[in-house]
Amino acid sequence: MNEHPQTATPSATVTAMVDHVLALAATWTRWNGEPAHVDDRLYTPHKAIRRVADHLVDHLAEMEARLAGEQPQPDHWHASLITTEADLAPFTPQDLDEARSRLTRLARVWANRLDALTDEQLDDSPGEGWSFRELARHLNESVYYADAVGDLS
Repeated sequence: MNEHPQTATPSATVTAMVDHVLALAATWTRWNGEPAHVDDRLYTPHKAIRRVADHLVDHLAEMEARLAGEQPQPDHWHASLITTEADLAPFTPQDLDEARSRLTRLARVWANRLDALTDEQLDDSPGEGWSFRELARHLNESVYYADAVGDLS
């Protein structure tokens, strides 16, 4: 990633994370169908994309609820505990195109929202939980899922 998440703007942190994930995903059409075993879990290209997208959606919903003065909905994801049949499917060029569209759009929604907030809103965010600046740094941890699958070139 271009900038360290501690020094990058919150929007740059999120977009750089997605760029990193998609750069790795570009190599996943070569995946041999064997899940990667990392930290007592299984990871596949589809599971990595699912987890990154779910993480972005979950925390976006949290941020929007907090900005609206609402309690965020509880998280009921199965997360990386499960590997679904869909996670085990081959990762095709069409899947890569879908992942690019999905994650790029989610990153832009995040970037637009974060860039519209003042420094005060980023650092003294409403409601309970991390500040929105810290939330963007937390989202950077989503690279874990893509890194678990790795570069398959």
